[in-house]
Amino acid sequence: MKVAIIGCGSIANSAHIPAYMKNKEVEIKYFCDIIPERAQKAVEKYGCGIAVTDYREILKDDEVVAVSVCTPNNVHAPITIDCLRAGKHVLCEKPAARTYQEALEMQKVKHETGKVLNIGVVNRFNDSVNMIKKYIDSGKLGEVFHVYVSFRSHRSIPGLGGAFTTKEIAGGGALIDWGVHFLDIVMYCCGDPKPLTVTGEAFCKLGKNIPEYAFKDMWAGPPKYDGIYDVDDSVTGMIRTEGPVITFNGAWAQNIGKTEMFIDFMGDKAGIRLNYGADFEVYTAEHGALVSYKPDFNMTNHFENEINGFIRSIQTGEKLPSDIDTVIITQKIMQAIYDSAETHREIVF
Repeated sequence: MKVAIIGCGSIANSAHIPAYMKNKEVEIKYFCDIIPERAQKAVEKYGCGIAVTDYREILKDDEVVAVSVCTPNNVHAPITIDCLRAGKHVLCEKPAARTYQEALEMQKVKHETGKVLNIGVVNRFNDSVNMIKKYIDSGKLGEVFHVYVSFRSHRSIPGLGGAFTTKEIAGGGALIDWGVHFLDIVMYCCGDPKPLTVTGEAFCKLGKNIPEYAFKDMWAGPPKYDGIYDVDDSVTGMIRTEGPVITFNGAWAQNIGKTEMFIDFMGDKAGIRLNYGADFEVYTAEHGALVSYKPDFNMTNHFENEINGFIRSIQTGEKLPSDIDTVIITQKIMQAIYDSAETHREIVF
């Protein structure tokens, strides 16, 4: 199967391309990037494909069956829609789009064309996450009534002044970049419960004075001192659903020198703390004694699982948990958090 990579930045090189290269049923025909050197570097590094700067060249090639969209958020929707209408199946990196409305348009075109549109919520292919889902589905936790989410770091604003911190490009900051993964894990593990109300606040504080922002390191850097910073560096709130209540605290940057990346699933029979991207621990009571244990298992590469699933869904028609029809609920919740923060009121669905 001939595929194309649109956007040859960090997520493409660290995740999508290596996973495609390991899949023996796939051949990468195009590497596309608006920076010519990036596309050409990918051709040379991986020893295959054609470097192009305009994704529309890919749309004209009937040999290309599927594409990965690994671009900045502001072009997720237009590129994905163009690819779907050109008859290509699409795996679009998270978030689906900058706004819920853009994501709805992507979903609409997916149904009009009948093509696969999966979103890169890769944790739905993570072994720890899927094991926790089995714990919850089997009733081991009892009623999961509250889930607490923490995605907080000391000083980790990415590429300060650049695309990540420009709302017009990214759509948001810490919530749309990190929070999308955490909230999506909760929705997936809890059966994608219908959201009822959302209240949230988002703060743009620590990075506003770009020249004076102190940090130890900066991924997607270095900082652009004459750039834009108009997104959230921290966010907090509560989501009521038909299942559990979800509370969350997130921060790219905070004046607390601790990193906390975990999700607590709290049930009336047991609870689980998931350490993001890693293992988890179960807490319960047995025979009048408090008990905790940590399952020991081999974890597979979730990006490889995601890419392999994408290819399989094209071949078989299987609808994956990452299909936009399912994961658009996460986009809806994030939009409501931003709307609540902007209006300082609760959003009722």
